Amino acid sequence: MTDEKPETDARPEPDAGLETGDGPAAGATSVREFRRFATAVCVVGVLVQLLLTAYYLGMGHKAAPHDLPVGLVAGAEQRQSITAMLEENGAFRVADYTSADVLTTAIRQREVYGGVDVTGGEPVLYVAGAAGASAASLLRTTYNGVMQQQKAKQLAQATDPITIAAAQALIAPPKVVDVVPLPADDVNGVSLGFLTQALSLGGTIASMGLGRLIPRTRRSWRRGVAHLATLFLYAVGSAAAVLWSMTWFGVGEGADRPEMLYIFSLISLAVTGSTAGAVALLGPAGALVGAFYFTIGTVISGASILPEFLPTFGRELGEHLPTGAGVQAVRDNLYFPDAPIGGHLLVLVLYAVIGCLIVLITNILPNRTDRTSEVDLGL
Repeated sequence: MTDEKPETDARPEPDAGLETGDGPAAGATSVREFRRFATAVCVVGVLVQLLLTAYYLGMGHKAAPHDLPVGLVAGAEQRQSITAMLEENGAFRVADYTSADVLTTAIRQREVYGGVDVTGGEPVLYVAGAAGASAASLLRTTYNGVMQQQKAKQLAQATDPITIAAAQALIAPPKVVDVVPLPADDVNGVSLGFLTQALSLGGTIASMGLGRLIPRTRRSWRRGVAHLATLFLYAVGSAAAVLWSMTWFGVGEGADRPEMLYIFSLISLAVTGSTAGAVALLGPAGALVGAFYFTIGTVISGASILPEFLPTFGRELGEHLPTGAGVQAVRDNLYFPDAPIGGHLLVLVLYAVIGCLIVLITNILPNRTDRTSEVDLGL
């Protein structure tokens, strides 16, 4: 008699796949989860793209001036008619000046974008190309159009034949003086926008990195001080990098380097400090503040589209963001040294100080979990 071992059924139990997660049901669940996740990603991506497209087009697809400040030097009999013509559609806001010298001083102080003097034998248009190419171009176009209309009217009213010299004088292009021209190395005036985008994006990345690194240490005032020291160090380093890169392309050659270093450092600290403060309060989601500066703030900063060419909402918001205040402070410091920049610097200081205070306070508050530090800062 031979010993025969009973055969065992090697087939798995019907529910074994469910227990181990390797069966067809688990695979189907995995596929469904993937499809749901992929659908959610696609929907969110399309919505974000739709919103950004609507926002960008809403801000800049048909940029038109709104109360663009301009100056006028004219006699009493001319002032009323010229002012009414310029302010008719709300495109310009006219300010009166007593002489061409006073007008050019106002242009250098950025009180107005330009102006016209009609008191002499030949009208003269004064512009500031460095204040914004779109404003200077608009002033030239408007001025040339008005002058051509007046000359055509003079020709139509002439009853006697005019001399060749008189005809040449009528068809000659009107005189235009660029009081503060753009430098030869920045013919479009777009350098400020590029610099601001670089500071915003770099600051956002740095804040996100610090947001992941700093929580790996035990919460304390020492951690707060270390966090702030890192923010200040990064701000100065990023400002120095921007200044150095500017020299490669000849941008800002005549600028005061210490002042520019200070302004760029303040812009960087305003971006990184406020973003780091949001991360300290909200966690990783706070990094969206930096993304907001980069995707939303740079469009309405006034670098590529002047504030007066933006809708009222975009203008007001842009002037009160670090990107907008930073662009105006840099532009004035580079091209308009007589213009006051205290208001722009105040906006940057408020963002930097409030953000840094939030970082410091959240680190001083008691750590309820009191978990062991994963990184020893040596403080």
